[in-house]
Parts: sequence; structure tokens; C-alpha cells
Amino acid sequence: MRKFVIMGVQGSGKGTQSELLCADLDLVHISVGDIFRWNVQNHTKLGAQVRRTMTAGELVGDDMVESVVRERLDRHDWNFGFVIDGFPRNGRQAEFFMESYDIDAVIHLELPDEEVRRRVLSRRLCPNCGMDYNLIADRPEVEGRCDICGHELIRRADDTPEALDARLRDYHEKTRPVLDIFGRKEVIHDIDAHPSADEVQQSIRLTLGLPDYKPASA
Repeated sequence: MRKFVIMGVQGSGKGTQSELLCADLDLVHISVGDIFRWNVQNHTKLGAQVRRTMTAGELVGDDMVESVVRERLDRHDWNFGFVIDGFPRNGRQAEFFMESYDIDAVIHLELPDEEVRRRVLSRRLCPNCGMDYNLIADRPEVEGRCDICGHELIRRADDTPEALDARLRDYHEKTRPVLDIFGRKEVIHDIDAHPSADEVQQSIRLTLGLPDYKPASA
């Protein structure tokens, strides 16, 4: 069984790399951000709380995050292991996670703030069908419209310059120190997140001693 945590600032590619890692290794991708976004899009009580927090550019409270993570992992549908991203984000969450679960490695995607801003502020979302776009590498065929359903694309509530600045501050002040906590017991692997998604994935696999990554187009 393989159990990994993937960390990195917003826009570093955590979700993409998690999905590529899970694709042919039979791992389950657990994205705390996706869980919260699902609740927002489906107008649940939890979603309403999350929406207010995200719009303010703040991070969801520890109690709520820990509850969501515990509930998700307690399903035990990860027979061959999991990759969790978006958690932990601060010292308390890291201590909770280390006390509750054993993991094999922490993958840390490194990306400077200026590149984060370029990537994040280029992201767009279809509020109707949930498709993600990036105006740098994955532009829609018709500008401003979803290729799937034709709906007008929007920025996520947490992708404004103000919200991003707040998240970067939170990351450097609260999340970076998490690496020191994991360093007590776990092996942390720093991965350069600048190259293409396929190249970053291959670097992760080489570092962790996993089977080579074979892109779908290869």
C-alpha cells in the first residue's frame, strides 16, 4: 500500500500531479479542495460556510478540515493507497494527521510566487458543468465560453488577486512550517514544479522509485 501527501502553494499543480500519480497505480486521489468545491456547487450547509470563507480569501477552519479528512479516509475505499492534496495546511493539521495516519512520503512541489500568480490568475471555471480551463495552456475554443456546454466561464471565488495574496501569506506563514513537522518522521521530496505536467510526474516517480510514467499520448 502506498500513502502519499502532496504539498505546494496554490497553482503548483497538486491536483494534476495527484491524478497522474493515481491513474495507473490504483491509488485514490483525495482532494480536500474538491470536496469543499462539490459542497459549494451543490449548495450544502457546509458549502455555504466554505463559500463565505473562500470569498474572503481565508482558509477553512481546522476543525472543519480535520472532520472532512477523517470522514473521507474512514471510508477505506483506498485498497492500494491514496494521494491526499490540500491537507495539511498548518501545524495543527499536520500533528493531527501524523497522529492518525502513517504515510510513506511527502511530495513538495516548489514554485515561486510570481509563477503562482501567473498560473492562478489565468484559471477559469465553468459554473455549469465544472470544467476547468487555463488561459495559458488550455484555452477554450471560443473565448470566455465552455467547450462542453457553452456557458460563460468565470474565475473561482478564491482566484482573485486579493484572495491569492491572502493565500500566499497563509502558505508562507502557516503551511511551509508543516514541512518541518513532517521532517521529524517522514521523508520529504522537493520537486521542481516549473516543467510540464508530464515531466514533473516523471520526476516524482523517479524520486519515489515508482514505475515510469507513460503519458496517454505516448
